[in-house]
Amino acid sequence: MIEVTDLRKLYDDYVAVDGVSFSLPAGSVCGLVGANGAGKTTTMRCLAGLIPATQGRMTVAGYPVETDSIELKRRLAYVPDDPPLFDDLSVREHLDFIGRIYGVENHREKSECLLDQFELTPKANAGATTLSRGMRQKLAIACAYLYDPVVLLLDEPMTGLDPPGIRILLDSISKRAAAGTTVVLSSHLLPMIEEVCTDLIMMR
Repeated sequence: MIEVTDLRKLYDDYVAVDGVSFSLPAGSVCGLVGANGAGKTTTMRCLAGLIPATQGRMTVAGYPVETDSIELKRRLAYVPDDPPLFDDLSVREHLDFIGRIYGVENHREKSECLLDQFELTPKANAGATTLSRGMRQKLAIACAYLYDPVVLLLDEPMTGLDPPGIRILLDSISKRAAAGTTVVLSSHLLPMIEEVCTDLIMMR
């Protein structure tokens, strides 16, 4: 489902990622672990097609990242550690927007299920600017889940979550993987994610 060969990324003359290669099958949950600055976020952003790699080849769900950006975005969701939200939209309107642009059938029904799953229903009509960091994180993950991508890239997804929120997230990741979704989640805290991981990549 994911193939990365000799990924290298330079920012001017600074080497952020150097010679990374790995492959992941469908249904795997891969922990991308390393200290801050190890290149985890850069690797994810290259995989998501958000920044170009300096060198190397990447395919996601059989599509080359550098040439099939539209097909890639239909099959992949990337949630950064500080997800950008629309200030003018409520929680429910975010899900409605994502459901419409991705053409999700019964997206309103699925949205309500996700609001309930992530304990966002009491905030469904609240504006994004009123949300706590943890709630913003949960909303971004719910938006990513809504269109059922076959690959999920979650960058430090537990930032701002309380212990019940972390449990809900980890349980949801396990269920998605059991249904065939390939998940990559980055963290600098291996004990937080090791129970759900089938694979591990350590970066330094």
